[in-house]
Formats: sequence, C-alpha cells, structure tokens
Amino acid sequence: MANTYSQMYVQIIFAVQGRQNIIKEKHRDELEKYICGIINNKKCKPLALFCNPDHTHILLGLHPTISVSDITRDIKASSSKFIKEKKWILGKFNWQDGFGAFTYSKSQIDNVAKYILNQAEHHKKRTFKDEYLSILKKLEIEYDEQYLFEWYD
Repeated sequence: MANTYSQMYVQIIFAVQGRQNIIKEKHRDELEKYICGIINNKKCKPLALFCNPDHTHILLGLHPTISVSDITRDIKASSSKFIKEKKWILGKFNWQDGFGAFTYSKSQIDNVAKYILNQAEHHKKRTFKDEYLSILKKLEIEYDEQYLFEWYD
C-alpha cells in the first residue's frame, strides 16, 4: 500500500466463556505462540501477550488493512479451534462474546507491555473484574454493566 503510513498500538482483552480457569500453565506458552502466529499472518505485529487461566491480554501493532474487530475475531476463532483440537479441555471451550480494545501511543508501549507480561503477579493482588473496570475508568470509557464480561467472583 504505497503512501500509507500508520502507527496503531492496541491492547485487546477477552475472556474464557463462563470465566472458568481452564487455560493451564503447561499450555500457556504453546497457546501464546499460536496466537502470535495468527497475528503475524494478519500482517500485524505481536508486542506482548499473556494468556491467564480465564482471560487473555494482547498488545499488538495493527496493520492498516485490518480492523480491530477482524483481528480479534480471527484470534478468538482460530485459538478456540486450536484448543479444541489439542483436547486441552474436557468438554466445550469458547471465548466469551465481545472484547476490550484500547489504543496507546508509542511512548506508552513499554509500560503496557510490562503490565501484560506481569499478569501472573498482578492477578495475585487484583481480580480480572477489578483490573478491567480500572482500565475502563482510567481511559474514561463509558460503559453499561449489562454489556461487560460475565463476572464470576
């Protein structure tokens, strides 16, 4: 795409349906590598990624030919199929409908990446719900409680 220049950094967050803690630590690395492959195949750039047992954070550089909705749909559909094919989960596996997507400037990328890569420690002190609501408030995003993730505290 001649004469097209962009710099779009997006954090995408989505959760396991039913918010079950079913992404096992022993599978996390392989799942993260698979998701990075999806991102690369869509001409986007994976910058940081962490699959928690019940939700996932991704920071990526978005290519100008793909929308946030499209890349998120593709990541969720392909990774869900991958998890099912690997038979890591007894029974059904799906991601919840919806996602959070938040943009950042280049100067914020290092801090956001560190935050994502430190998820294991972070969630020893804070629930996913608290974390997500804090992000929405910090970024001054108006929301309706009925359209947020299903919370199972």
